[in-house]
Amino acid sequence: MPLIVSPLMAAVVSLVVYIIFRKIRTVIGLTKQSYIYVGTERIPVVKTINTNEFVAIQSGTVKTITILDKKEYIETYNGKFLGIHFQKILDISHYISAGIVSFARGLNDTPKIVGLLIVINALDIKWGMSAVAIAMAVGGLLNAKKVGKIISKKITPMNSGQGFTANLVTGLLVTTASIHGLPVSTTHVSVGSIFGIGTLTKKADLKVVRNILLSWFLTLPIAAIFSALIYWLLLFI
Repeated sequence: MPLIVSPLMAAVVSLVVYIIFRKIRTVIGLTKQSYIYVGTERIPVVKTINTNEFVAIQSGTVKTITILDKKEYIETYNGKFLGIHFQKILDISHYISAGIVSFARGLNDTPKIVGLLIVINALDIKWGMSAVAIAMAVGGLLNAKKVGKIISKKITPMNSGQGFTANLVTGLLVTTASIHGLPVSTTHVSVGSIFGIGTLTKKADLKVVRNILLSWFLTLPIAAIFSALIYWLLLFI
């Protein structure tokens, strides 16, 4: 039940939290500024009706720029809080929220794998935790980039404020589940949080979300079949 409910809960909570954050930003007068990178040059732009075109103001002239793959579009926040640029505060907060998600993953994901080691009772649980954590870190360094790109860019385009919101909601929900001993998937919760924001901004790529959901549904029966086959083969050894 936690595995099924947690992504849905994350989607709803992230949607509500982002609405609250957006309202607060409006009240305190923070505004957004859009830029594109052309090589190393950052040009301020304003979106046109066509999502692939931007009106750029450069050297006192106005011109329309069609976005190409090599040009990166970003949004930043203008304004200061206690004398510090708000975008700088948000960037630092984003790193902290990523740390919260990593901590939550350690609380919830590592014990699920260590639980299988406890069955054979061959290692002390602390050594088991260490071994699993090292294996997860090595796997992340080797080939986690593809998953990271899909979650951060393919489900829905996000600015730094939206990414911070998704991180914060993911970390808090997974940590809360861990406190109550509920096994949930950090990735599922993260995808739910991001999809909630994409639903609000109406930029979610439903095809990508469909493929992710399909992979979730397929892994369960495939894992069951493989484990049954391997166990059956071991009986004859």
